[in-house]
Amino acid sequence: MLHLVENHSLPRTAAFFDLDKTVIAKSSTLTFSKSFYQGGLINRRAVLRTAYTQFIFLAGGADHDQMERMREYLSALCKGWNQQQVKEIVAETLHDLIDPIIYDEAASLIEEHHLAGRDVVIVSTSGAEVVEPIGEMLGADRVVATRMVVGDDGCFTGEIEYYAYGPTKAEAVRALAASEGYDLERCYAYSDSATDLPMLESVGHPCAVNADRALRREALSRDWPILDFHRPVRLKQRVGGLPVPPRPALVAAAAVGAAAATAGLVWYASRRRAFAS
Repeated sequence: MLHLVENHSLPRTAAFFDLDKTVIAKSSTLTFSKSFYQGGLINRRAVLRTAYTQFIFLAGGADHDQMERMREYLSALCKGWNQQQVKEIVAETLHDLIDPIIYDEAASLIEEHHLAGRDVVIVSTSGAEVVEPIGEMLGADRVVATRMVVGDDGCFTGEIEYYAYGPTKAEAVRALAASEGYDLERCYAYSDSATDLPMLESVGHPCAVNADRALRREALSRDWPILDFHRPVRLKQRVGGLPVPPRPALVAAAAVGAAAATAGLVWYASRRRAFAS
């Protein structure tokens, strides 16, 4: 049982949420593959390849080498895409594609944390062009996401500016705590993947959600709460709760922890199961 009541006389706190398979039921970036095809960014073969990648991601059956090959493929795929076109495609299809796959349980948790006076921060390896609109839909206060380098022509160069993955997520959480005055010992964090152990370890209240095998083992050994979310539902159709209220400002926080920007690569670097057995 989670105790989410906030004492407002104490320092500020936040709840940090991984996105894919924690708040939504699929990979946020790969979900848009059909829309990117219709917008002329990718061909039919690439659609089939990303569908396969989505399957492997959901099944959790890819080993480290497979995930690396997928990561490299997706990195090369988005090179040359026009950033503004990507934003427009995401904006046009966001509600049709993402709204139906938001976990009801996650939306309820976000509401509870807001009611308790906590900020809600989405921390995702997916690209900012995808994650920021989703964060706004969810009513998040801040977003930490991977950022690709954009050339003078407005297109992605294939290089990375900031990579929100693994230890870098934890660095972003600590940087936000320093800038926003969060008391990390009283903060919460949620993720499905063992690759997010550094982020989970950085707060006083870590929670495993739809955990992979490695994270489930860690959570059991450390007596962390283990939550299973399995009810995707449109926000407006949720039973027992209102849609997540819009927040006045969504702050893109991907620039925090800039020292970690050299880590890793790509727009969507699917979680590597480096710790999974």
